[in-house]
Amino acid sequence: MRKKRFLNFVFLVMLLNNAIHAQTVKTDPRILEDFMSKRFGMFIHWGPVTLRGTEIGWSRGHQVPAEEYDNLYKEFNPVLFDADKWAKAAKDAGMKYLTITAKHHDGFCLWPSAYTDYDIMSSPFKRDIVGELAKACKKYEIAFCIYFTILDWHDKDYPVHNLGDSIPDTKANMPAFVQKIKNQLGELITNYHPYMLWFDGNWEQPWTKEYGQEVYDFIKKTDPRVIVNNRLGKGTHKTMSSETVGDYATPEQEVGSMNMNDPWESCITICHQWAWKPNDKMKSVKESVQTLVSTAGGNGNLLYNVGPMMDGRMEDRQIKLLSAMGQWLSKNGESVYNTKGGPYKPNNVFATTRKDKKIFIQLLKTDSGFLQLLPLNGVKVLKAHFLKGQPVAFVQNEKGIQLNLAGIKAADIIPVIVLELDTEAIKIPVIESM
Repeated sequence: MRKKRFLNFVFLVMLLNNAIHAQTVKTDPRILEDFMSKRFGMFIHWGPVTLRGTEIGWSRGHQVPAEEYDNLYKEFNPVLFDADKWAKAAKDAGMKYLTITAKHHDGFCLWPSAYTDYDIMSSPFKRDIVGELAKACKKYEIAFCIYFTILDWHDKDYPVHNLGDSIPDTKANMPAFVQKIKNQLGELITNYHPYMLWFDGNWEQPWTKEYGQEVYDFIKKTDPRVIVNNRLGKGTHKTMSSETVGDYATPEQEVGSMNMNDPWESCITICHQWAWKPNDKMKSVKESVQTLVSTAGGNGNLLYNVGPMMDGRMEDRQIKLLSAMGQWLSKNGESVYNTKGGPYKPNNVFATTRKDKKIFIQLLKTDSGFLQLLPLNGVKVLKAHFLKGQPVAFVQNEKGIQLNLAGIKAADIIPVIVLELDTEAIKIPVIESM
Protein backbone atom coordinates (compact mmCIF):
# COMPACT_ATOMS: atom_id res chain seq x y z
CA MET A 1 0.00 0.00 0.00
CA ARG A 2 2.84 2.41 0.90
CA LYS A 3 4.53 1.63 -2.40
CA LYS A 4 1.30 2.36 -4.30
CA ARG A 5 0.82 5.66 -2.43
CA PHE A 6 4.44 6.59 -3.15
CA LEU A 7 4.00 5.85 -6.87
CA ASN A 8 0.78 7.89 -6.92
CA PHE A 9 2.63 10.78 -5.25
CA VAL A 10 5.47 10.55 -7.79
CA PHE A 11 2.92 10.48 -10.63
CA LEU A 12 1.17 13.60 -9.29
CA VAL A 13 4.50 15.41 -8.94
CA MET A 14 5.33 14.53 -12.54
CA LEU A 15 1.95 15.81 -13.74
CA LEU A 16 2.39 19.04 -11.80
CA ASN A 17 5.91 19.49 -13.13
CA ASN A 18 4.75 18.91 -16.72
CA ALA A 19 1.86 21.33 -16.27
CA ILE A 20 4.21 24.03 -14.98
CA HIS A 21 6.60 23.60 -17.89
CA ALA A 22 3.71 23.43 -20.38
CA GLN A 23 2.47 26.87 -19.36
CA THR A 24 2.96 29.50 -22.02
CA VAL A 25 5.49 32.19 -21.25
CA LYS A 26 3.55 35.44 -21.54
CA THR A 27 5.02 38.81 -22.41
CA ASP A 28 6.31 40.75 -19.41
CA PRO A 29 3.65 43.37 -18.49
CA ARG A 30 6.40 45.99 -18.23
CA ILE A 31 7.27 45.43 -21.90
CA LEU A 32 3.62 45.81 -22.87
CA GLU A 33 3.45 48.98 -20.76
CA ASP A 34 6.43 50.34 -22.68
CA PHE A 35 4.73 49.45 -25.98
CA MET A 36 1.51 51.23 -25.04
CA SER A 37 3.41 54.32 -23.89
CA LYS A 38 4.71 54.81 -27.46
CA ARG A 39 1.19 55.54 -28.80
CA PHE A 40 2.18 56.12 -32.45
CA GLY A 41 3.80 53.84 -35.02
CA MET A 42 4.29 53.52 -38.78
CA PHE A 43 2.85 50.59 -40.74
CA ILE A 44 4.44 49.93 -44.15
CA HIS A 45 2.80 47.70 -46.80
CA TRP A 46 5.19 47.15 -49.68
CA GLY A 47 6.30 44.55 -52.21
CA PRO A 48 6.41 43.67 -55.93
CA VAL A 49 2.67 44.36 -56.28
CA THR A 50 3.47 48.09 -56.36
CA LEU A 51 4.35 47.51 -60.02
CA ARG A 52 0.60 47.17 -60.62
CA GLY A 53 -0.69 49.62 -58.01
CA THR A 54 -3.24 47.11 -56.70
CA GLU A 55 -3.70 45.87 -53.14
CA ILE A 56 -0.98 43.68 -51.70
CA GLY A 57 -2.02 40.03 -51.44
CA TRP A 58 -5.73 40.61 -51.96
CA SER A 59 -5.46 41.46 -55.66
CA ARG A 60 -3.66 38.19 -56.47
CA GLY A 61 -5.93 36.12 -58.73
CA HIS A 62 -8.47 38.95 -58.87
CA GLN A 63 -7.32 42.33 -60.27
CA VAL A 64 -4.03 40.67 -61.24
CA PRO A 65 -3.96 37.07 -62.56
CA ALA A 66 -2.18 34.79 -60.07
CA GLU A 67 0.53 33.71 -62.52
CA GLU A 68 1.27 37.32 -63.45
CA TYR A 69 1.23 38.39 -59.80
CA ASP A 70 3.60 35.59 -58.79
CA ASN A 71 6.15 36.72 -61.36
CA LEU A 72 6.16 40.44 -60.53
CA TYR A 73 9.23 39.90 -58.34
CA LYS A 74 11.27 39.34 -61.51
CA GLU A 75 10.68 43.03 -62.36
CA PHE A 76 10.91 44.38 -58.81
CA ASN A 77 13.95 46.66 -58.64
CA PRO A 78 13.24 49.59 -56.27
CA VAL A 79 16.55 51.35 -56.83
CA LEU A 80 15.48 54.47 -54.89
CA PHE A 81 14.74 52.55 -51.68
CA ASP A 82 16.54 54.21 -48.78
CA ALA A 83 15.89 52.70 -45.35
CA ASP A 84 17.30 55.79 -43.66
CA LYS A 85 14.73 58.03 -45.36
CA TRP A 86 11.89 55.75 -44.31
CA ALA A 87 13.06 55.65 -40.69
CA LYS A 88 13.63 59.41 -40.67
CA ALA A 89 10.10 59.98 -42.00
CA ALA A 90 8.80 57.98 -39.05
CA LYS A 91 11.05 59.89 -36.64
CA ASP A 92 9.97 63.27 -38.03
CA ALA A 93 6.32 62.21 -37.67
CA GLY A 94 6.82 61.57 -33.96
CA MET A 95 6.38 57.83 -34.45
CA LYS A 96 8.05 55.55 -31.92
CA TYR A 97 7.94 52.23 -33.80
CA LEU A 98 7.81 50.91 -37.37
CA THR A 99 6.26 47.71 -38.75
CA ILE A 100 7.19 46.36 -42.20
CA THR A 101 5.32 43.66 -44.16
CA ALA A 102 8.21 41.20 -44.29
CA LYS A 103 5.80 38.61 -45.69
CA HIS A 104 2.22 39.29 -46.80
CA HIS A 105 -0.46 36.86 -48.03
CA ASP A 106 1.20 36.63 -51.45
CA GLY A 107 4.12 34.82 -49.78
CA PHE A 108 6.93 37.06 -51.06
CA CYS A 109 9.66 37.64 -48.46
CA LEU A 110 11.48 40.96 -48.14
CA TRP A 111 14.46 39.27 -46.50
CA PRO A 112 16.80 36.51 -47.75
CA SER A 113 15.16 33.34 -46.40
CA ALA A 114 16.85 29.95 -46.43
CA TYR A 115 13.40 28.32 -46.61
CA THR A 116 12.15 29.72 -49.93
CA ASP A 117 13.41 31.05 -53.26
CA TYR A 118 10.45 33.43 -53.43
CA ASP A 119 12.29 36.26 -51.74
CA ILE A 120 14.07 39.54 -52.32
CA MET A 121 17.31 37.83 -53.35
CA SER A 122 15.51 36.31 -56.34
CA SER A 123 14.54 39.80 -57.55
CA PRO A 124 16.83 42.14 -59.53
CA PHE A 125 17.20 44.24 -56.35
CA LYS A 126 18.99 41.60 -54.25
CA ARG A 127 19.15 43.66 -51.04
CA ASP A 128 17.91 42.72 -47.60
CA ILE A 129 15.01 45.16 -47.09
CA VAL A 130 14.24 43.91 -43.58
CA GLY A 131 17.87 44.04 -42.51
CA GLU A 132 18.42 47.56 -43.81
CA LEU A 133 15.26 48.82 -42.11
CA ALA A 134 16.21 47.19 -38.82
CA LYS A 135 19.58 48.99 -38.94
CA ALA A 136 18.00 52.35 -39.88
CA CYS A 137 15.41 52.09 -37.10
CA LYS A 138 18.16 51.47 -34.56
CA LYS A 139 19.97 54.59 -35.83
CA TYR A 140 16.87 56.76 -35.36
CA GLU A 141 15.80 55.09 -32.09
CA ILE A 142 12.64 53.66 -33.61
CA ALA A 143 11.47 50.28 -32.29
CA PHE A 144 11.66 47.84 -35.22
CA CYS A 145 8.68 45.52 -35.74
CA ILE A 146 7.80 42.89 -38.33
CA TYR A 147 4.50 41.95 -39.99
CA PHE A 148 4.25 38.24 -40.90
CA THR A 149 1.29 36.44 -42.44
CA ILE A 150 0.14 33.02 -41.24
CA LEU A 151 -1.59 32.24 -44.49
CA ASP A 152 0.34 31.99 -47.74
CA TRP A 153 -1.62 31.58 -50.98
CA HIS A 154 1.64 30.99 -52.87
CA ASP A 155 2.88 28.08 -50.74
CA LYS A 156 1.81 24.62 -51.94
CA ASP A 157 1.86 23.26 -48.39
CA TYR A 158 -0.90 25.70 -47.38
CA PRO A 159 -4.35 24.28 -48.37
CA VAL A 160 -5.81 27.54 -49.78
CA HIS A 161 -4.16 28.97 -52.89
CA ASN A 162 -6.28 32.03 -53.57
CA LEU A 163 -8.64 34.39 -51.79
CA GLY A 164 -12.09 32.83 -51.81
CA ASP A 165 -11.03 29.24 -52.54
CA SER A 166 -13.62 27.00 -50.87
CA ILE A 167 -12.11 23.56 -51.55
CA PRO A 168 -8.84 22.90 -49.69
CA ASP A 169 -5.92 21.35 -51.58
CA THR A 170 -5.68 17.74 -50.38
CA LYS A 171 -2.00 17.63 -51.35
CA ALA A 172 -1.17 20.42 -48.90
CA ASN A 173 0.75 19.67 -45.72
CA MET A 174 -0.17 21.90 -42.77
CA PRO A 175 2.38 20.43 -40.30
CA ALA A 176 5.14 21.13 -42.84
CA PHE A 177 3.72 24.60 -43.42
CA VAL A 178 3.65 25.41 -39.68
CA GLN A 179 7.22 24.19 -39.38
CA LYS A 180 8.23 26.53 -42.22
CA ILE A 181 6.55 29.41 -40.36
CA LYS A 182 8.61 28.61 -37.28
CA ASN A 183 11.76 28.30 -39.37
CA GLN A 184 11.21 31.71 -40.97
CA LEU A 185 10.26 33.33 -37.68
CA GLY A 186 13.45 31.91 -36.24
CA GLU A 187 15.38 33.71 -39.00
CA LEU A 188 13.57 36.98 -38.38
CA ILE A 189 13.91 36.93 -34.59
CA THR A 190 17.54 35.78 -34.57
CA ASN A 191 18.79 38.04 -37.36
CA TYR A 192 16.76 41.22 -36.83
CA HIS A 193 15.65 41.15 -33.15
CA PRO A 194 12.19 42.66 -33.66
CA TYR A 195 10.51 44.50 -30.79
CA MET A 196 7.14 43.18 -31.93
CA LEU A 197 5.69 40.63 -34.38
CA TRP A 198 2.45 41.63 -36.11
CA PHE A 199 0.57 38.58 -37.41
CA ASP A 200 -2.31 38.45 -39.89
CA GLY A 201 -4.30 35.95 -41.95
CA ASN A 202 -5.76 33.83 -39.15
CA TRP A 203 -9.37 33.77 -40.39
CA GLU A 204 -9.12 30.94 -42.93
CA GLN A 205 -10.25 27.46 -41.90
CA PRO A 206 -6.89 25.62 -42.12
CA TRP A 207 -5.42 27.77 -39.36
CA THR A 208 -6.37 26.76 -35.81
CA LYS A 209 -5.92 28.20 -32.35
CA GLU A 210 -3.68 25.22 -31.58
CA TYR A 211 -1.32 26.11 -34.44
CA GLY A 212 -1.30 29.68 -33.15
CA GLN A 213 -0.39 28.53 -29.65
CA GLU A 214 2.38 26.35 -31.04
CA VAL A 215 3.86 29.31 -32.92
CA TYR A 216 3.45 31.66 -29.94
CA ASP A 217 5.28 29.21 -27.67
CA PHE A 218 8.06 28.92 -30.25
CA ILE A 219 8.42 32.72 -30.36
CA LYS A 220 8.60 32.98 -26.58
CA LYS A 221 11.15 30.18 -26.41
CA THR A 222 13.28 31.97 -29.03
CA ASP A 223 12.94 35.43 -27.44
CA PRO A 224 10.49 35.97 -24.54
CA ARG A 225 10.73 39.77 -24.92
CA VAL A 226 9.01 39.87 -28.33
CA ILE A 227 5.50 41.35 -28.27
CA VAL A 228 2.86 39.51 -30.34
CA ASN A 229 -0.48 40.87 -31.58
CA ASN A 230 -3.73 38.92 -31.20
CA ARG A 231 -4.04 37.62 -34.77
CA LEU A 232 -2.06 34.48 -34.08
CA GLY A 233 -5.09 32.68 -32.64
CA LYS A 234 -8.72 32.89 -33.72
CA GLY A 235 -11.64 35.15 -32.81
CA THR A 236 -12.20 38.83 -33.46
CA HIS A 237 -9.28 41.20 -33.98
CA LYS A 238 -11.01 44.01 -32.09
CA THR A 239 -10.83 42.53 -28.61
CA MET A 240 -9.07 39.91 -26.53
CA SER A 241 -11.07 36.72 -25.94
CA SER A 242 -10.77 33.04 -25.01
CA GLU A 243 -9.84 32.34 -28.66
CA THR A 244 -7.04 34.90 -28.61
CA VAL A 245 -3.40 33.94 -28.85
CA GLY A 246 -1.25 37.03 -28.39
CA ASP A 247 -0.71 40.09 -26.25
CA TYR A 248 -2.90 42.92 -27.56
CA ALA A 249 -5.98 43.62 -29.72
CA THR A 250 -5.89 45.09 -33.24
CA PRO A 251 -9.05 46.85 -34.49
CA GLU A 252 -8.61 47.68 -38.19
CA GLN A 253 -9.52 50.82 -40.16
CA GLU A 254 -11.36 52.24 -37.15
CA VAL A 255 -10.53 53.74 -33.79
CA GLY A 256 -11.01 51.05 -31.18
CA SER A 257 -13.40 51.31 -28.24
CA MET A 258 -12.07 52.69 -24.97
CA ASN A 259 -10.43 49.92 -22.95
CA MET A 260 -8.47 50.52 -19.75
CA ASN A 261 -7.84 46.80 -19.16
CA ASP A 262 -6.49 45.26 -22.38
CA PRO A 263 -3.77 46.82 -24.56
CA TRP A 264 -4.88 47.60 -28.11
CA GLU A 265 -3.71 49.25 -31.32
CA SER A 266 -5.75 50.54 -34.26
CA CYS A 267 -4.19 50.02 -37.70
CA ILE A 268 -5.45 52.63 -40.17
CA THR A 269 -4.34 53.71 -43.64
CA ILE A 270 -3.12 57.20 -44.52
CA CYS A 271 -4.90 56.73 -47.90
CA HIS A 272 -7.58 54.18 -48.84
CA GLN A 273 -5.38 51.27 -49.93
CA TRP A 274 -2.72 49.58 -47.79
CA ALA A 275 -0.24 49.21 -50.65
CA TRP A 276 0.63 52.09 -52.99
CA LYS A 277 -2.01 53.13 -55.50
CA PRO A 278 -1.66 56.01 -57.99
CA ASN A 279 -3.67 59.07 -56.94
CA ASP A 280 -5.10 57.32 -53.90
CA LYS A 281 -7.14 59.78 -51.84
CA MET A 282 -5.18 60.85 -48.76
CA LYS A 283 -6.49 61.93 -45.37
CA SER A 284 -5.93 65.50 -44.18
CA VAL A 285 -3.52 66.53 -41.44
CA LYS A 286 -6.39 67.45 -39.12
CA GLU A 287 -8.18 64.14 -39.69
CA SER A 288 -4.91 62.30 -39.05
CA VAL A 289 -4.22 64.11 -35.77
CA GLN A 290 -7.85 63.61 -34.71
CA THR A 291 -7.44 59.88 -35.33
CA LEU A 292 -4.27 59.83 -33.23
CA VAL A 293 -5.70 61.68 -30.22
CA SER A 294 -9.00 59.77 -30.34
CA THR A 295 -7.01 56.54 -30.23
CA ALA A 296 -4.85 57.72 -27.34
CA GLY A 297 -7.99 58.99 -25.61
CA GLY A 298 -9.38 55.48 -25.70
CA ASN A 299 -6.10 54.16 -24.23
CA GLY A 300 -4.84 52.68 -27.51
CA ASN A 301 -1.98 53.05 -29.98
CA LEU A 302 -2.24 54.14 -33.62
CA LEU A 303 -0.35 52.21 -36.31
CA TYR A 304 -0.63 54.56 -39.29
CA ASN A 305 0.01 52.95 -42.66
CA VAL A 306 1.91 54.29 -45.66
CA GLY A 307 2.49 52.51 -48.97
CA PRO A 308 5.82 53.33 -50.68
CA MET A 309 5.97 53.47 -54.47
CA MET A 310 7.41 50.90 -56.89
CA ASP A 311 10.82 52.62 -57.02
CA GLY A 312 11.22 52.54 -53.23
CA ARG A 313 10.31 56.15 -52.41
CA MET A 314 7.57 57.27 -50.09
CA GLU A 315 5.31 59.79 -51.79
CA ASP A 316 6.32 63.35 -50.95
CA ARG A 317 2.72 64.27 -50.07
CA GLN A 318 2.60 61.48 -47.49
CA ILE A 319 5.94 62.53 -46.01
CA LYS A 320 4.69 66.12 -45.72
CA LEU A 321 1.51 64.99 -43.97
CA LEU A 322 3.52 62.88 -41.53
CA SER A 323 5.90 65.77 -40.90
CA ALA A 324 2.92 68.02 -40.08
CA MET A 325 1.75 65.44 -37.53
CA GLY A 326 5.25 65.47 -36.10
CA GLN A 327 5.17 69.25 -35.80
CA TRP A 328 1.91 69.02 -33.85
CA LEU A 329 3.41 66.35 -31.60
CA SER A 330 6.56 68.39 -31.02
CA LYS A 331 4.31 70.96 -29.30
CA ASN A 332 1.62 68.69 -27.88
CA GLY A 333 3.29 65.29 -27.47
CA GLU A 334 3.07 65.55 -23.69
CA SER A 335 -0.66 64.92 -24.09
CA VAL A 336 -0.10 61.72 -26.09
CA TYR A 337 3.08 59.85 -25.12
CA ASN A 338 3.30 58.02 -21.78
CA THR A 339 -0.31 58.83 -20.94
CA LYS A 340 -3.41 56.81 -20.13
CA GLY A 341 -6.71 57.30 -21.89
CA GLY A 342 -9.61 59.13 -20.27
CA PRO A 343 -11.08 59.77 -17.89
CA TYR A 344 -13.72 60.94 -20.37
CA LYS A 345 -14.62 58.62 -23.22
CA PRO A 346 -13.63 60.16 -26.60
CA ASN A 347 -16.39 61.67 -28.73
CA ASN A 348 -16.61 63.85 -31.84
CA VAL A 349 -15.96 67.04 -29.84
CA PHE A 350 -12.95 66.12 -27.68
CA ALA A 351 -10.68 63.36 -26.43
CA THR A 352 -8.83 63.22 -23.13
CA THR A 353 -5.67 61.63 -21.81
CA ARG A 354 -4.17 61.72 -18.32
CA LYS A 355 -0.89 61.56 -16.49
CA ASP A 356 0.10 62.33 -12.90
CA LYS A 357 -2.27 65.06 -11.67
CA LYS A 358 -3.17 66.31 -15.14
CA ILE A 359 -5.95 65.76 -17.66
CA PHE A 360 -5.19 66.75 -21.26
CA ILE A 361 -8.19 67.75 -23.37
CA GLN A 362 -7.65 67.57 -27.15
CA LEU A 363 -10.29 69.74 -28.78
CA LEU A 364 -11.63 68.26 -32.03
CA LYS A 365 -14.29 71.00 -32.39
CA THR A 366 -13.97 74.53 -31.09
CA ASP A 367 -16.85 76.45 -32.65
CA SER A 368 -19.12 76.59 -29.58
CA GLY A 369 -16.99 78.99 -27.52
CA PHE A 370 -17.39 76.82 -24.40
CA LEU A 371 -16.77 73.19 -23.45
CA GLN A 372 -19.00 71.59 -20.85
CA LEU A 373 -17.62 68.52 -19.05
CA LEU A 374 -19.38 66.16 -16.65
CA PRO A 375 -18.30 66.20 -12.97
CA LEU A 376 -14.98 64.60 -11.98
CA ASN A 377 -16.40 62.59 -9.08
CA GLY A 378 -15.24 64.93 -6.34
CA VAL A 379 -11.83 65.74 -7.84
CA LYS A 380 -11.02 69.45 -7.78
CA VAL A 381 -9.55 71.36 -10.73
CA LEU A 382 -6.86 73.70 -9.40
CA LYS A 383 -6.21 75.50 -12.69
CA ALA A 384 -6.71 75.20 -16.44
CA HIS A 385 -4.50 76.41 -19.28
CA PHE A 386 -3.60 75.74 -22.88
CA LEU A 387 -0.66 73.36 -23.14
CA LYS A 388 2.42 75.60 -22.93
CA GLY A 389 0.12 78.59 -23.19
CA GLN A 390 -2.25 81.04 -21.54
CA PRO A 391 -4.72 80.34 -18.72
CA VAL A 392 -8.24 79.13 -19.50
CA ALA A 393 -11.16 80.53 -17.54
CA PHE A 394 -13.39 77.82 -16.04
CA VAL A 395 -16.24 77.23 -13.63
CA GLN A 396 -16.49 74.01 -11.61
CA ASN A 397 -19.64 73.11 -9.69
CA GLU A 398 -21.97 70.17 -9.02
CA LYS A 399 -23.01 70.20 -12.70
CA GLY A 400 -19.47 69.71 -13.94
CA ILE A 401 -16.80 71.94 -15.47
CA GLN A 402 -17.32 74.66 -18.04
CA LEU A 403 -14.24 75.86 -19.96
CA ASN A 404 -14.05 79.14 -21.85
CA LEU A 405 -12.43 78.54 -25.28
CA ALA A 406 -11.91 82.21 -26.14
CA GLY A 407 -8.11 81.87 -26.26
CA ILE A 408 -8.03 79.38 -29.13
CA LYS A 409 -5.95 80.44 -32.12
CA ALA A 410 -7.35 79.84 -35.60
CA ALA A 411 -4.08 78.22 -36.72
CA ASP A 412 -4.25 75.46 -34.09
CA ILE A 413 -5.04 72.09 -35.71
CA ILE A 414 -6.09 70.43 -32.45
CA PRO A 415 -5.72 72.74 -29.41
CA VAL A 416 -4.92 71.07 -26.07
CA ILE A 417 -6.14 72.28 -22.67
CA VAL A 418 -4.58 71.02 -19.43
CA LEU A 419 -6.58 70.58 -16.23
CA GLU A 420 -4.36 70.45 -13.14
CA LEU A 421 -5.99 68.47 -10.34
CA ASP A 422 -5.69 67.94 -6.60
CA THR A 423 -5.30 64.18 -7.02
CA GLU A 424 -3.82 61.57 -9.38
CA ALA A 425 -5.86 61.57 -12.59
CA ILE A 426 -5.61 57.80 -13.07
CA LYS A 427 -7.75 57.28 -9.96
CA ILE A 428 -10.78 58.83 -11.65
CA PRO A 429 -13.21 56.19 -13.00
CA VAL A 430 -14.08 56.34 -16.71
CA ILE A 431 -16.73 58.99 -17.38
CA GLU A 432 -19.25 58.78 -20.21
CA SER A 433 -18.97 61.84 -22.47
CA MET A 434 -21.94 64.17 -22.78
